[in-house]
Amino acid sequence: MAASSKKRLKAQPKNMIFALDIGTRKVIGMVGTVESGKLRIIAMEKEAHTKRSMIDGQIEDIEQVAKVAHTVKKRLEAKLQYTLKRVCIAAAGRALKTQRASFEMKFPLPQRLDKETISRLEAGAIYEAEAAFTNGLDTNSRQFYLVGHTIVQHYMDSYPVSNLLDHRAGLIKADVIATFLPSEVVDSLYSVMHKINLEVTSLTLEPIAAINAVIPQNLRFLNLALVDIGAGTSDIAVTRDGGVVGYTMATVAGDEITEALMKKYLLDFNTAESIKTQIGSQKTMQVTDILGNEQTVTKDDIMDCVDKSMESLCREISERIYEINGGSTSAVFLAGGGSKLEGMRTSIAKYMNLDVNRVAIAGNNFETYAFSDSYDLNDPEYATPLGIAVSAGLNLIDESFHVTLNGNEAKLFRNSTITVRDILMMNGFSYHDLIPKAGQKLIIQLNGKRTVYYGTPGEPAVLRVNGKEAKISDLVHMGDNIEFSSAVNGQDAKRCLKDLMTDDPNQTATVNGNIVSPETTLENGDSIVLKPAPPTPAADFSDSKPNLETADELSEEVSPAAQESASEEQKSATAVSADSAFSGDQIQFDLNNQTVVLPQKENGSPYYLMDLIERSGIDLEKPTGTFVLRVNGVDSSFLTELKSGDRLEIFYKS
Repeated sequence: MAASSKKRLKAQPKNMIFALDIGTRKVIGMVGTVESGKLRIIAMEKEAHTKRSMIDGQIEDIEQVAKVAHTVKKRLEAKLQYTLKRVCIAAAGRALKTQRASFEMKFPLPQRLDKETISRLEAGAIYEAEAAFTNGLDTNSRQFYLVGHTIVQHYMDSYPVSNLLDHRAGLIKADVIATFLPSEVVDSLYSVMHKINLEVTSLTLEPIAAINAVIPQNLRFLNLALVDIGAGTSDIAVTRDGGVVGYTMATVAGDEITEALMKKYLLDFNTAESIKTQIGSQKTMQVTDILGNEQTVTKDDIMDCVDKSMESLCREISERIYEINGGSTSAVFLAGGGSKLEGMRTSIAKYMNLDVNRVAIAGNNFETYAFSDSYDLNDPEYATPLGIAVSAGLNLIDESFHVTLNGNEAKLFRNSTITVRDILMMNGFSYHDLIPKAGQKLIIQLNGKRTVYYGTPGEPAVLRVNGKEAKISDLVHMGDNIEFSSAVNGQDAKRCLKDLMTDDPNQTATVNGNIVSPETTLENGDSIVLKPAPPTPAADFSDSKPNLETADELSEEVSPAAQESASEEQKSATAVSADSAFSGDQIQFDLNNQTVVLPQKENGSPYYLMDLIERSGIDLEKPTGTFVLRVNGVDSSFLTELKSGDRLEIFYKS
């Protein structure tokens, strides 16, 4: 029944926006379509985390968060009868850092300013911000993404202007604020999305998304602050003079209040969380502590308990706003579940030196960009998920990094050194897609001698950037078109007993001492005895040639004693290799100063540098430095074609 129901689901239409807000306490999903310049919300679902799988807005348990997100996704699909494949998400502002910078361009004669010129100006300002931020930063120990930028002010001939387009000027300047985020915040989000088979089509910061829902563009000439108080973090954005002038965050939020209740009344986390959300609606509550004792707590007792934590939270939020604004703002909007706590508006107003009427709960402006026939959207808890949806659906953000991967546009956070590898990893590919594996070897004992049959070589991955062959270490730039086809693994070596036998009708054969059918498939470790013995090693030329491996190649498969024996056999084999029946069908390379002999590929195609990765001994899953590929001393790519006798270097450079 479930299978037939799944078949009836239709594909997600191109104009259908699916937004997921991965919060510290719950996951909220919204689906909408753009109608007459607004986003119509047609479905919404939310589900709380059953465990503390997120802390301070950061995913701690990817598997648990994926389960909750998958539940939300499935419920929405059941409501809509569409299979959801594309998703818009936002990263929390944990450890968010900002950097201001300026850049100017001077022309010999005044000229008209077109979009391309303005883009170059802003790109220069962003570069200056990146350079200032990374100066002195240990990028080996921790990586930061440039996740967004805001143009604070444009200048034309030293005078501030709101729009440079089509003006004539000899000197232009741009001031920007660039925002950086630790890579682990972004990487964990992508891991969750990949686990539930969703393709990320839009990625922004939670404060950027929330402000797009709470403070419309026409209000940003006012000096306003948005504070999105979640369970783990409080994200902050400030507007002034028509734009967003800064983002920051406070590391205290609703969880501090929950923990105060836990300590005061000896409660588990979920019970304390339940009390917190009911503070404003009930005068008394019955609770059971961790020892099994029932308690009656009053609203006044609870407020006395949480007062200190709330004061601390509001004081830190106000201090963060003062830092990025240079003083108090004209008004403050509170969003997120934490904004509903009784007394929050009054406390924020006190520390911001504002009248309490200048501190509002978000929701009144949601109708600027969104509406719904089925849901009441005027809830401050919806600021982030609604902001994610309208930001993507109405193109209110341009902070993400745009590249095309296999014909699909991906918006990705970036830093100054994002590579093709980073793009592939963030879009669901792994090292297994990059590196082909040769088919598994078949190792047997033939008349007492160790004989190896190789599997077929794998087919290398195909990687191009803007139509040209590329390396995974190549840097990616805005607008690049990446084409990637995964590597194909080779086929395992297979032999039947009859493949080893000659046409001699009197020949006998045993496998592990037993007489078996000639059709018997051989397995690793089998001992075959042929009488009379064949004059040369029995081999099937349609696949690959038997050969003795070096001790290094055997290190993962046999004991030290067997390695020593194999080494002696290899010396003997090397000494007669020139006269071997297979010498004309083998190719020899010098790989990291070790001789490697391989059979010709069955279809006559050449070997590529990628084919030798597996034999180099490096661990691609655990890189220890810069990946170096060289052929005859020249830097090369995975798809470099090899010739017999080539000198190859494959290693990590620290």
